[in-house]
This record gives sequence, structure tokens and C-alpha cells, in this order.
Amino acid sequence: MPFVTDPWFYALAIPAVLITGISKGGFASGAGNLLVPLMALTVPAPVAAGIALPLLCAMDISGVKAWWGKWDQREMRVLIPGALVGILIGALAFGYMSDRAILAMVGVTTLAFLARTLWLARHREPPPPAPHSPAKGGICAAVSGFTSTIAHAGSPPLAIYLYPRRLDRQVMAATTVVFFGVMNYVKLVPYYFLGNLSVGNLATSAVLLPLAPVGVYLGIRAQRHVSDALFYRVLYVLLLATGVKLTWDGVFGG
Repeated sequence: MPFVTDPWFYALAIPAVLITGISKGGFASGAGNLLVPLMALTVPAPVAAGIALPLLCAMDISGVKAWWGKWDQREMRVLIPGALVGILIGALAFGYMSDRAILAMVGVTTLAFLARTLWLARHREPPPPAPHSPAKGGICAAVSGFTSTIAHAGSPPLAIYLYPRRLDRQVMAATTVVFFGVMNYVKLVPYYFLGNLSVGNLATSAVLLPLAPVGVYLGIRAQRHVSDALFYRVLYVLLLATGVKLTWDGVFGG
């Protein structure tokens, strides 16, 4: 596909890049899943994924630098190996699974997670922090790696494990940002061999690239002035919007 010139594409892509940067910089990547679905309204989903990956990698440079050394090392020792397995499976499955099926699967998983959270909050006292679980963490990380490879939609599966852990907000933000930073750079390899990093896709990414550090900076600034309670509310609202969007695209998308 040649360089994207459709103005409607940029009308959606520009705010999507900024929202993703804000999310990655200060809100644990809760809205990162919006990037590909919004772009995919005007270009094919594989093209949107190819355009998005260099932008995500650029954001990761600023994000990882800002959160370096603040992640939970015990969790990362579980999450990274699981993610690598998921990326491998996703790369092998890419092109064989329906984009709509993947979007619907991630969307339904997200909404189910949020429904459970709201039910617990309504019917009893908030549960204590969930314990560290290598098995659950590895499985969720593998699913995250898989869905991230297909559609850069890895946040909901990871959230199912990390959010109930109730880590300190800076620790969770750092763990999440570094986790997705490692995954995105690993994904460059399969994306290259799958043909998603074409000249046209890379040229389109270059046009949007200046927005990436702007979004990350705005996210970092916002995180420093937001309370813990509001921080988690924002995360759940972003996941709700993401879940509805992904489910709609997967079930009713063209």
C-alpha cells in the first residue's frame, strides 16, 4: 500500500497517537488498544498494525527511560517469558485468524473483567491484593503477547493479572510500560518477515512520529498530579471504552 494520504485517516490517527502516548506515559497503557482500531476504520487492519508498531516503539523509548528501574522485578521474570511465547504463537497465526475474531475476543475478555470488578465492588468489600502467581501471570502474559502481535491489543489480558495485584501505581506503570516496550521491539522481527513494515507503512509512521513523545510527556505530567483512586478509575474507564470498541469492531465491523 502506498503512503497514506486520506485526510480521514489522519483525523483519526492523530488523536489516537496522542491518546496512546498519554496512556503509555502515565496510565499503564490502558488506552493503547485504541490505536489500531481507530486507524483500521480507514485502512486495512494489517496496514494499521504495521503503521502503529514503529510509533509504539518510539513511545517506548521515552516511556522506558522515564520508568527505568521502577518495575517489579519478580513480576517481570514471569511476564517476559510468557509474552515471548505469545508473540511466537501470534506470528505463526498471523494471516490465518480473522481480524474480527481477534478484536471480538479481546473486547469480550476486557468487558468480562470489568463486569467482575464492578460486581465485587457492589456486593462486598474490595478484595485484598491478589497474590503473585507465576502460572496466572505467565498465561496472561502469553495471551497478551498473542493479541499484541495480532492487533497491538495486549493490555486487557495483562490487566486481568496485574490490576488485581494492586501494585503501587508507579510500580505498576513502570512494569506495564517496560513489559510492552520489550514486546514491541521483539515484534519488529516477525512484522518484518510478515511484510507489515513496508515502505508505505514506514513513511506514514514517520509523518505521525513527532506526536509520539508529545503524548508520552503529557501522560507523565498527568500521572504526577492524579491521586491513586482517580488513577485506577481512569484505567477502568479506558478499558471500558477499549472493550466496547474492540467488541463492536469484531462483531459488526466490515
